[in-house]
Amino acid sequence: MSYPVRIPADVDRPDRVLGPLTARQLAILGVTGLLLYALYNATHRLVPLPLFLVFAAPVALAVTVVALGRRDGVPLDRLLAAAVRQRFTPHHQVSAPEGIQPVPEWLAGSHSGDDVAPTPLELPARGVDGGTAAGIVDLGPDGLAVIAACSTVNFSLRTPAEQEALVSSFARYLHSLTAPVQFLVRAERLDLAPQIAELRARAGGLPHPALEAAAHDHADYLIQLAEHADLLRRQVLLVLREPARPTVTSALGRFRRSAAAEVIDPAARQAGEQRLVRRLTEAVELLTAAGIAVTALDAATATGVLAAACNPDTFLPPSAALAGAGDIVTAVPGTDLYDDEIEGR
Repeated sequence: MSYPVRIPADVDRPDRVLGPLTARQLAILGVTGLLLYALYNATHRLVPLPLFLVFAAPVALAVTVVALGRRDGVPLDRLLAAAVRQRFTPHHQVSAPEGIQPVPEWLAGSHSGDDVAPTPLELPARGVDGGTAAGIVDLGPDGLAVIAACSTVNFSLRTPAEQEALVSSFARYLHSLTAPVQFLVRAERLDLAPQIAELRARAGGLPHPALEAAAHDHADYLIQLAEHADLLRRQVLLVLREPARPTVTSALGRFRRSAAAEVIDPAARQAGEQRLVRRLTEAVELLTAAGIAVTALDAATATGVLAAACNPDTFLPPSAALAGAGDIVTAVPGTDLYDDEIEGR
């Protein structure tokens, strides 16, 4: 006999093993209770019970709040662990894939010993390689990923029949998934400078002076809007990931994996790239039926997206035209920049 089963919206939510408590919450509360009980047995002959309760009650209350509380959907115990980990993480980190080079002796002598020594910055993304169909994000031992930009659909203006067709097409794509995907909706600064420049460039070719004046007025309005408002636009990204090796579910397997050297087989990497390209092609074909245009990001654009994610509040939007952190920027002889440099010398 079939019966309906309620599936939570958060499919990654841990299972409840005892009433409303999960295994993690039960472990935190149980260990705290055992420690307080052991402490009471060790001190009950020296410390009266009321005095022990004065100490134990705040501790038990704090542990209960940490174990059961949540903030922005994240358990408080995980936030506390992340805060402790961040506190003991070196704060002066630099991008040095080749490692931190020692300071020359002539420079080290002029600095005091109180200076903070930099440590290498370890980011999840090791780099972005230009693949055959899209930019492949190298996640090191965590595998590979590919990023694609998705267009949006005006769902509310569709008829009920069209809405049902769109939902069916999107559900068809979800049912076809063989690996996890991520839809990321992010907000970024909107730069109207290219649109304003194009509008002024085409204003002179309009057939009537009134249209040309209206185009210039609209360009002036856009300039005023950009100066007095913080313009944002939303971007929908589709992220596909492929692990470098089979997923390990046991704790012993994860320990052995972390202890072993993380060496990725080139054949496994190539197979992962092929699977990513195939999954991306399937997403393009199936989401097109739902009215969603999926465009794979090349290496330069994917690098700009990652840079914007690391520094979202920058006034200089990352793009493919910007030089990378490891690129050497030079001036061409004969330009104004080169002449200014010569005069400064």
